[in-house]
Amino acid sequence: MEVPALNLKAIVFVHWLLTIFACIFPGWLPGAYYLSNFSVLAMGVWAVAQRDSVDSIFMFMVGMVVTIVLDILLLALFYAGAEQGSEKSSLRDLFRFSGGMAILSLILKPLSCFFTYHMYLERGGECNLNLGFISVSRDRSTYQTIDHTDTPTEQDKLPSRY
Repeated sequence: MEVPALNLKAIVFVHWLLTIFACIFPGWLPGAYYLSNFSVLAMGVWAVAQRDSVDSIFMFMVGMVVTIVLDILLLALFYAGAEQGSEKSSLRDLFRFSGGMAILSLILKPLSCFFTYHMYLERGGECNLNLGFISVSRDRSTYQTIDHTDTPTEQDKLPSRY
């Protein structure tokens, strides 16, 4: 099954929009959420600007994976306290919307990482993973190249007899 083509601009735009919506309610998210998500979005803009760069798409993909872990921790630590603080506030619905957008962004990030990984492979990146006893790589050293021409042997140099 082939992975459908998805534009990197669309991925960056959707995550930018969801991050902006998550930050609408003032003060419920710590500064680490803002810093991590907007830094990764800056790497995404870099990956969009340099279409042939393997490094930019790789940094964006790794940043997305790191923000998945960080978002899980920050939402687990700060959501309940912010929810209790906003229960009696007139901005309760705004908090729920903001929290929902943060959770939706978190849900979409693994899917975005999947598409970004395929873009990384299309740009020429390689999957090299070595965990000691487990090694995943694209080892092409056993393949025979077809670009070279064979040198003629002594028998090929002899004139043919008719």
